[in-house]
Amino acid sequence: MLTALARGLRLTVDERDHLFRLAGHGTPARARRSDHVSPALMRVLDRLDDTPAAVISDLAETLAQNRLAVALLGDRLRFTGLARSGAYRWFTDPTERLSFPSSDHANHSRFVVANLRSALSRGPDDRVVELVDRLRTDSREFAELWEQHEVAFRSERHKRIIHPELGMIELDCQVLFTEGRDQALLVFTASPGTDGYQKLQLLSVIGSQRLNPAR
Repeated sequence: MLTALARGLRLTVDERDHLFRLAGHGTPARARRSDHVSPALMRVLDRLDDTPAAVISDLAETLAQNRLAVALLGDRLRFTGLARSGAYRWFTDPTERLSFPSSDHANHSRFVVANLRSALSRGPDDRVVELVDRLRTDSREFAELWEQHEVAFRSERHKRIIHPELGMIELDCQVLFTEGRDQALLVFTASPGTDGYQKLQLLSVIGSQRLNPAR
């Protein structure tokens, strides 16, 4: 409950710890990687109500998402355990890949692996070590890509996402990092007049509701 209050009030880490002490509890451990969303990123996210946006960790865990991000990609906050990481789901859950064209899968796999290697190099704590070890065991594809030691692969900022109701949506993805690059705000946009822009407009109307096929 206190963690939820700290997030809702957009508290800094110091303010969060003070709240815990006032409530008579010990303060959470200050690991380098934390589920406590950067207040600066949350302030920006709060102002984005007309385009999909989400805050993710460097382990590809969704920490916060707005209404349109849920409508575009589904509720990414519902996962628990290792499945919280989109990287883990990408290599172990076939349904994770349904939102992307098959022709983009190979590049996205390389991007995910390179990002995890970068995260490991920035701070090899227990969370990232466990995630990498499990992926090397659970996914042959990941294990083979991991052995290539690729760290500089960059994904295209132009994304193609398959929505279950609206079909293919082509979007641009802007990324805003925290200073330590352990969290990032992803913002999905489309140029006015494009098919992607029109579909985002429709998405803002229907939200996460499914369209009636009879219409």
